[in-house]
Amino acid sequence: MNAAEGIVKSEVKDEAKPQGMGLVANLSELSKARLSFLVLITTLVGFLLGWRGPMDYTLLIATLLGTALSAAGASALNQWLERDLDALMPRTSDRPLPARRMHPSDALLFGLLASGSGVAILAFFANPLTAILSGLTIIIYAALYTPLKRFTELNTLVGAIPGALPPLLGWTAARDHAGLGGWILFLILWFWQMPHFLAIAWLYKDQYALAGFKMLSTRDPEGWATSLQSLIYSVALLAITLVPGLIGMASPYYFFAAMALGAAMIYLSAAFVRNRTNTSARRLFFASIIYLPLLLGALIAFAR
Repeated sequence: MNAAEGIVKSEVKDEAKPQGMGLVANLSELSKARLSFLVLITTLVGFLLGWRGPMDYTLLIATLLGTALSAAGASALNQWLERDLDALMPRTSDRPLPARRMHPSDALLFGLLASGSGVAILAFFANPLTAILSGLTIIIYAALYTPLKRFTELNTLVGAIPGALPPLLGWTAARDHAGLGGWILFLILWFWQMPHFLAIAWLYKDQYALAGFKMLSTRDPEGWATSLQSLIYSVALLAITLVPGLIGMASPYYFFAAMALGAAMIYLSAAFVRNRTNTSARRLFFASIIYLPLLLGALIAFAR
């Protein structure tokens, strides 16, 4: 334990201090509502691409609800496990647990109930495979990725797995099996997360170092390794996004849309390599946020 962590541990008591935000707002932050919304969107894309025939809206709603609860529960468990380290970083110190707006036991209970309910809904309304994948998402995110951040910079590669599983969940809920299309969606999300997360890691490298998180950027003061990996993963992302157009999963219109979007990501990643600054990293980060809905929208619009 470093000195700063010891000071925080001595000052943050076990009892929550009710103040500021209300319960709903605290639960929204605990469940990372914006991240959960992204999970819902990617799950929906997977379901729509996998579904054939007249729409089963009961199954669709149950799939989205189960996935949302699983994602919310995993986020809550992640924050419960990292509450002391979150207190060390300005970007996370105002979360409900480090800010003492919520008691740790309440956050743990919420995480367990939400996770369990999500998996149960998917098992009952969808199929066992989708429920198992949801359970794996929770386990990898909370029990593997979260502790790995303290020991190895490879945590990012592991953390991208639960982030890439939601579209596969949507696909398996619609098809009852994980086909080629589902795995392609998984790979698209996995490779997309790498330049996205590497940009974040560069922007907050000092805070990650203060909290003791092992990130590539914390041992890369010049930014060469971080920016170069962003470029490599952006090139790989372009390659995998072209596959749906090559195998007939989507029309040529999608192929050219993916080519244009991928070229933009590569351009901004290359700009990050040339100028390893917060400005170039921030541009890559925001571009990645814009890129994903445009790519998924094109895939839905031009699907076959």
